[in-house]
Amino acid sequence: MRIACFLMAGLLSVGALAAPGDVATLDRSTWPEPLSSPTLFDVASRAEILTFARALLASEALDETALKQRLGLRQINRDAIERVRERMWQRLLANYNFAQQSCDQDASFCYWVQDLDTLREQAGKFALGEDSFYARWAEPSRSFHERYLDEQLRKAALFPQTSSEIERFGDYERNGDELNDRLFLLTFDSSAALQPDNAAWLADYLRKANLSAIFFVLGAEVQARLAQGSVASLQALYSRQCVGVQGWEYRSHSHWQDWQYSIERSVDLVKNKLPENFVPLFRPPYGQRRADAGGFLRAQGLQVALWDIDPQDTSGRLSPQQSADRVLTLMLLWRHGVINFNARQDGAKTALPWLVTQTAQSGIGWEDCQDGFR
Repeated sequence: MRIACFLMAGLLSVGALAAPGDVATLDRSTWPEPLSSPTLFDVASRAEILTFARALLASEALDETALKQRLGLRQINRDAIERVRERMWQRLLANYNFAQQSCDQDASFCYWVQDLDTLREQAGKFALGEDSFYARWAEPSRSFHERYLDEQLRKAALFPQTSSEIERFGDYERNGDELNDRLFLLTFDSSAALQPDNAAWLADYLRKANLSAIFFVLGAEVQARLAQGSVASLQALYSRQCVGVQGWEYRSHSHWQDWQYSIERSVDLVKNKLPENFVPLFRPPYGQRRADAGGFLRAQGLQVALWDIDPQDTSGRLSPQQSADRVLTLMLLWRHGVINFNARQDGAKTALPWLVTQTAQSGIGWEDCQDGFR
C-alpha cells in the first residue's frame, strides 16, 4: 500500500516545481451594491467578466518559459492550455452578451462589444479610476482573477497526465455547460459520511428552501450507514434529493486497478437501496478518471458528472465565508454552472444559506437535481 501511494504521489506531481499559490477568493463586501435585482446581478457580472478577460488577455503575452515559471511547472501541455483559453473566451463573450441585455437599465460596465475581437479590445483597456464608485473592489478583484486563472491554467497544463474537471474526455462527460443562463446546480461530494454527518442538515435545509441537489456518495459509506440504520432511514435522509456515486472509496479512479468494480458495486448498492433518488452519474474523486473509460461507463448507462464552480472548501486555506465569496464571484463570472461543495466540510452549512440569501432577488435559478445533467 505504501508503495502504491508513493507511486500515485509521483504520478500526480510529475512536472511540478512547486505547489499552486494562494487559493483565489474575493471579499464580496468590497462590492458596493447588493445583488438585489437581476439588473444589479448583471452589473456585477459584467465587472467580473471584464476583469477576468483582462487577466486572460495578459496571460497570452507570456512565452512558454514565463508561463512555466508562473504556474510552477517544469513541463506544460501548451495545446491543452490553448484549448482552455479559447473555450474561456467563447464563454466570456456569450456571458457578456447576456449581461449587457440590461444595459438600458444600468449602464455601469457597459462597453461596445460585438464579437470576440471587440471583447478583447475592451478587456485590454478596462480600468477603474481611484474616484470610481467601485474603486474599493477593483484591486481585490484583479488579484482574485489572476490567481483563479493560474489555478485553471495549471490544471490545463497538467492535463491529461493528471486529469481534472478542466477538460472533458467525451460527450459522456458533463460539466454544466448546457445549463441556461443564470441557472446553477448544487452538488455535494462525500455525502454519506457518518462523521461528520452534515448530509442530514444539508438535505433538510434544501427541502425547507424547496431546493434540491445531487449528493454524491461512496459505496463504503452507504454500507456503513446501513449497518447502523435501516433502509427507510437512508431513504428519509435523501428524500426529494438525488444521489449519484463516487465509487466505493474516495481515491483516484485514474490509476486504480479495481476502478470498474468500485463503480459497479456502488451503483448496484445505491440503485437497490435508493431507487427513487438514484441518478446515473459518476463523480470522480479529485476529478481524476481514465481517458478510456467511456466504453465502460456507456455500457453501465452512466455519465461522468464534473463541475465548473469549485468552492475550494477542502483546501484547508479558506474559511467558510471565503469559500462562499469565491462561489458567488464565480457565479457572476460564469453565469451558470455546477457547484461542488463537500458535505464533509462543516463550512457548507454556513456557505449554502449565505449564497441562497445573497442571490434570492438576483434573478438566478437553482436547477432541479433530476434535470441537472440531462
